[in-house]
Amino acid sequence: MYSNQKTNQYLREITKAVKINKALSFHAARHTFATTVTLANGVPIETVSKLLGHTKLSTTQIYARVIDSKVSNDMDKLREKL
Repeated sequence: MYSNQKTNQYLREITKAVKINKALSFHAARHTFATTVTLANGVPIETVSKLLGHTKLSTTQIYARVIDSKVSNDMDKLREKL
């Protein structure tokens, strides 16, 4: 298992090789996975919490911000039910 530092070093090498002019990190990748990949696609926060290895749901709620489009979609679903 690689350390965060080693993973971040590899990410820097990859971004340089493919000419991405953005600083990437393991933390940014986890955050993107939690918000953009899972929550924005309707995966329940409880599932995201398990995938991230959090023991408390409150940790995931702090870590993964709620995406505006998700709020909008959730309200549309509620409107349909009402």
